[in-house]
Amino acid sequence: MEAPRRKLIVVSNRAPVSYGRDADGERLARRGGGGPVTALRPLVSRHDVTWIASPMTDEDGVVAAENGGAAFDETGRDGAPYRLRLVAHDPGEFDRFYNVFANPMLWFIQHHLWDLAHAPSHDPQLHEAWAYYASVDEGFARAVVEELDEEPDAAVWFHDYHLYLAPRTVRRARPRAALAHFVHIPWPDADGWTVLPEEMRRSIHEGLLSSDVVGFHTRRWRDNFLGSVRAILGAAVDADECTVESDGRRTLITAHPISVDVEEFDELATSPAVLAEGRNLELPRRERMILRVDRTDPSKNIVRGFRAFELYLERHPEAHGHVGMLALLDPSRQDIPQYAAYLDEIYATVRDVNRRFARSDWRPITLEIRDDFPRSVAAYKQYDVLLVNAIFDGLNLVAKEAPLVNERHGVLILSENTGAHEELGQWALTVNPFDIVGQAEAIHAALELPAPGRHARAEAIGAQVREHDLEAWLTAQLADLDRVSAPAPS
Repeated sequence: MEAPRRKLIVVSNRAPVSYGRDADGERLARRGGGGPVTALRPLVSRHDVTWIASPMTDEDGVVAAENGGAAFDETGRDGAPYRLRLVAHDPGEFDRFYNVFANPMLWFIQHHLWDLAHAPSHDPQLHEAWAYYASVDEGFARAVVEELDEEPDAAVWFHDYHLYLAPRTVRRARPRAALAHFVHIPWPDADGWTVLPEEMRRSIHEGLLSSDVVGFHTRRWRDNFLGSVRAILGAAVDADECTVESDGRRTLITAHPISVDVEEFDELATSPAVLAEGRNLELPRRERMILRVDRTDPSKNIVRGFRAFELYLERHPEAHGHVGMLALLDPSRQDIPQYAAYLDEIYATVRDVNRRFARSDWRPITLEIRDDFPRSVAAYKQYDVLLVNAIFDGLNLVAKEAPLVNERHGVLILSENTGAHEELGQWALTVNPFDIVGQAEAIHAALELPAPGRHARAEAIGAQVREHDLEAWLTAQLADLDRVSAPAPS
């Protein structure tokens, strides 16, 4: 059931649209990137939305300046109107906010990526980046308060790890505002947060608890949060009701796995661009194809996946020339040294595997590094095995998108540390992301799985995603907010 139309202020680092210029100098508006933005984009056709975000391109900054930093009218993919407000930040502050504290500091903590024997070390630059993180969040909060002055009945919905401190500033300025915050990435237990100095980890938890609702994808992340607020803040936690009492407030902590826009993917699967890419993919493919579609993020565990395929080829020479792996990777955060180094490791590993096993008519791994969504959807339709072996992932939408359109009853290999595993694990082949032997064995098992088993697993995943679609997720989020912000019965 679709939620009643309401006034919403959505706050995320990225906007649903980004601006640029074409070859003739004319302004272009492109779809904004990132998983949260993709998931939230349908809101603008169902509700009265004001969207607050950062300018991410030079032209975004020009648009923000042209509108004096105020909200302006925009239209969604389907022509639905909404208001967009781009909050200008000092470039130096934003660089440290984004490229030092949010990424990699918070991202690495929440995905368990730090090599703690060597990093991080909290030098003055890290403390400076923390101050800039707080400053950027303060700018977001000021924009929210100004929009609430225009629409005091609007509910505010913050998103993800860039904005942990903003709700507290808004709460202090507008104590009666309805605030929610959804965290799209994993939440570690209390010990994981000791990587940060006490002031920082306390402020992050206090900022989140300034909201009426804090949402996660899974019970696992929700329960970790309940444990960390108890340990770090000494907050009163009701584990049965999933509520936290802190600073005189009660916050509801929820778990709802995000999903995909099923109708959009059905349309994409038969679009001219995807069909054309599908024909291109059919030309070089072998009898069976293992697919991975990821960003070049260390959390995605790409190198171990290649090493697992290498071990599979070593143990199964009968597969040579008949099974290939296609890796479609989107370059990610190359301004951050750890990400640039990981991309180099990806290239080196593929060279190693192909040098070892390739022959004149067959290359084991085909690696493509570019942002090409139609090609990814075309590959979704053709895989025999989908490898999703992330070290940790808040959810992982590839595990939902690909089975939705796959035409070969492909088998999903899924890391136990993805949020999607809680929902889809019973129909996938589960792997430990650190176990290369186990992943190699899962590749073999997936390729050898008899047709009835493949069909049953694929149909079950598709049915689950279609029933629990993006609309159901959005409705559940707003229902939680209504539940806690409704006036008490007289």
